[in-house]
Amino acid sequence: MSSQSVKTQRQDAGQPSIIKSKSMSRKPRKAALQHPSVHRMTSKRREKTCENSLERMPLEIILRILSYLDTGSLFCISFVNKYFHELSNSNAMWYQFYIRERTKKKKAGQQDQMIHALGMVGVQERPRGYWRNTFFKEITGLNLNKWRTKLRRIDPFSGMPRHTEEVIRSLCITWEITVTDGRGRQSTFEQSHASFSSTAVFVFWGTVSWPPFNQLTSLELRGVLRVPLNCPAPYRPGWKSVMSKVKLQREHSELCVSDKIVKMLYVGQGITLGFWKDQWEIAFVMVNLHNHRLVDRSLHASISPCTADGVCALFDDVDPEYGLHGYTAYIELHNTVRVIMSGRFSQLFCRRDQISNGYLPLEVISENNISPNIHLVGDVSLPWRTEALHGTVKDCCMISLTVWDEAKQPFWWVSAPVVMTKASQDTVSYDLDGGSFSILYQDSEGRVEMRLKQMEYKEQYFVVNLVIYIAVAKVNKHFGRDY
Repeated sequence: MSSQSVKTQRQDAGQPSIIKSKSMSRKPRKAALQHPSVHRMTSKRREKTCENSLERMPLEIILRILSYLDTGSLFCISFVNKYFHELSNSNAMWYQFYIRERTKKKKAGQQDQMIHALGMVGVQERPRGYWRNTFFKEITGLNLNKWRTKLRRIDPFSGMPRHTEEVIRSLCITWEITVTDGRGRQSTFEQSHASFSSTAVFVFWGTVSWPPFNQLTSLELRGVLRVPLNCPAPYRPGWKSVMSKVKLQREHSELCVSDKIVKMLYVGQGITLGFWKDQWEIAFVMVNLHNHRLVDRSLHASISPCTADGVCALFDDVDPEYGLHGYTAYIELHNTVRVIMSGRFSQLFCRRDQISNGYLPLEVISENNISPNIHLVGDVSLPWRTEALHGTVKDCCMISLTVWDEAKQPFWWVSAPVVMTKASQDTVSYDLDGGSFSILYQDSEGRVEMRLKQMEYKEQYFVVNLVIYIAVAKVNKHFGRDY
């Protein structure tokens, strides 16, 4: 429509002067907006007028409003923007939550009373976010010594803490694995389920969306402790502790055993990968975690640094065979459902002239003297399952071994899958008429050799020979010797 027609229509409406002035003022304004300096001035004006009304409010009022939020909402609001991230880390608000939690448990300590007496000055002197993290540790139970006391109660038979499962469940500790491919891309998976025995924890991942195995280079296991906040799971805070990391190389791994559906590959450090039988696609992941200091190893990123695993024994320059005697061992064969075999053996020793090939042999059960009547209960099998399928692998199970030194300190501990195979040579036995089988395990610190004899008519296996070999280098380092 032309300006002349617009002018005619407006004159018919009885307002010619007003329309004329507006139509004339629009053109220069439109032209002025094209100028860069004018555009910047108007954009700044718009930003100022569109500023968040909360950000223009006094800080005291904003903090007063945020103080009515619960802990989960206060934490989630930190993801809005940088301004709210700083406000949600206010020491004053999180200290109030911390005091309420401590008062609820009736454990207001002397330090808390001193800070409360100092007022807000003493609270704000702490670094930003200090009282938020302290509150998180309080509600997760990390500030309590109760679970540490429970872990000091040792089972006299297995030699492991009695209440490991109870502590792990009460603290809501879980585990996750992260796989990395050749391009550095990472994928993280949370555990599907876990089962417990007296000596180890068996963790399982049965997801169906694994990356191709031929593209993966490493696998990392982490212990996870989540803070019990009322907020969406992806935003829930917590701590992650790296427990182990292995390189994924098919040629350096050991094929354990297979069934009609899956085949298993042991990659070390208690980690086993399950693949579909006819292709190298991951079906599931199994991890064995020995109970020795398991809680500390799963939480070392959230608690104070703990003592190292390799604690050296006290030096002894009187005993010429120090480090060769006084060993105690507990061995257990099990799967995710039941214990197949267990036994505790004490006063194990080795003479100096028996050391050979870099190993110190500890003879637990000898074929010439089968004094402990150790037999396997039921068949040797290992159940597995994914989100869609499940099955059982025959002649495969898990071994959990703990060796203590003369001072009753854990010296070597193992939890890993093993395979029962047909022995190459049968030994003559008049009591046991079945075939001979063997179970072997080996790592950089030692190896275990177990020989079994089958009673054919009862389909039962007896342990006729059991020897634990410990690396001489490990003995020398632990005891300060030079064998």
